[in-house]
Formats: sequence, C-alpha cells, structure tokens
Amino acid sequence: IVASHRGTPGGMVVLVVGVIHGDENDGLAVLELLAQMPLPPGLDLWLLPAINPDGLANDERGNGNSVDLNRNFPHDWTQIGQPGAGQYSGTGPASEPETQAFIAFADRIRPTLTIWYHQDLYRISPSTGRDAPLRQRYAELTGLDLLSITGGIYTGVAATWVRQTVPDAMSFIVELGSSLSPSEAALHADAVLVVAQLAATL
Repeated sequence: IVASHRGTPGGMVVLVVGVIHGDENDGLAVLELLAQMPLPPGLDLWLLPAINPDGLANDERGNGNSVDLNRNFPHDWTQIGQPGAGQYSGTGPASEPETQAFIAFADRIRPTLTIWYHQDLYRISPSTGRDAPLRQRYAELTGLDLLSITGGIYTGVAATWVRQTVPDAMSFIVELGSSLSPSEAALHADAVLVVAQLAATL
C-alpha cells in the first residue's frame, strides 16, 4: 500500500482513496490526474491509489483473505457473512492488515477531508453533518445524483470510521458509474480541488 504526497506541507490535509473494493477501480484515473495537476495553495494532498492491492490485482471485491475491507473497520463493526461472501466483514474489527495499516496512516496524517471512490451507483449520499455542503457541491460539479446509498449492510465502513475517529474529520464516498471516461475523470479531479477549498472554510 503506497501513498504519494504533494502540495503544501502543514496545510489542510486532504486524503483521496482510489480503491477499497478491488473490482471498483475507476477512481485510479482521478488520482492519476490529481498527481499531476496544479494545486491551490494551502492544500496538503495525500493520494492513496489502493488500500486493497490484492483485490485490485485479482479484480475481486475483497482482499486476499476474501474480507470486504469496507466492512472491517472498528467503528460499529458487526460480524457479516463467511469467507467468500461479498460483504464478509472478517474475523473481528480491524482484523485485516490493510485496515490496520490505514488506521495507523490516518492517525499519522490526521486528514481534515477524506474522499473514497466506489462504483457503480452513480451517486453521493446526502448528509446533515458538517460535510453536507461538500457532498452537495461535489455532486453539482460532476452531475452525480445526491441520493442515499442502499443495498448493503453498512457496518464497519471506512468513511464512517474516519468521521467518527479522526478529530474534526469529514469523509464521504463518491459512487462512480459503471465506467469513467477521461473527461469525466477530469471533472472529478477538478471537483476534489474545489471541495477541498470549500472544506477549508467550514
């Protein structure tokens, strides 16, 4: 698991995660653009292409132990499924090395804002929390629907763990569509920078 760092050290820390489910990898194109484009002053940007390198290499949702890492974080963790099930949450909270590594990393950099890419519901879940205007603005900039995310058992979720555990943190999931064109990837990269600047005012 490798992260890159650019921008203004000591500025507002923003973390963008491209892949947590290994078969949902279009967020990588957004991070590739963010690694090259000019950044606004005061932004301390961290890019984490894949928290789940084994799942990415195997084009599978879970990690090498068939654990859905987005059900493995310790906040509100619940036992779900068995190995091989799509939402298998592992043997216990933060049982997986990838989860443990991310927790240590987040504790080190203390991101103010974390954005996670998923597929393929094409939406951002609305919020009544502090990050509500960030979600709304991101949706406006990219054309995503602002709708609740449904269809799963949402426990041990990474974005929720960040919000509940990292001091003063905002964190939300962007559900991309089933595919992402180069122009759409550019829209998302631009949106990250816009909402990062907006986050600095909240």
